[in-house]
Amino acid sequence: MRHLLLLLVVSSSFSAQAFALQQFGTESQAQQHCPNDTVVSLNLRSMIWHYKGKRWYGITKYAAYVCEKEAAAAGARPPPDGK
Repeated sequence: MRHLLLLLVVSSSFSAQAFALQQFGTESQAQQHCPNDTVVSLNLRSMIWHYKGKRWYGITKYAAYVCEKEAAAAGARPPPDGK
């Protein structure tokens, strides 16, 4: 019973983080939402973000513009090779 309760608490915290991730269709909309953060292009399937000026920025099939800090809090990460 104790393990089940712990699992429910952990699951709900991950769901809350993912829900807090605001997704935008344009870079300017995302920048308005988080003026003091870096806007990244997030591949929603892989949860890997890309920075402006990098190869995959804004061109992946399942992309949305998001704030870097919110993406990190939701479990996303930059690409391992920095591209």
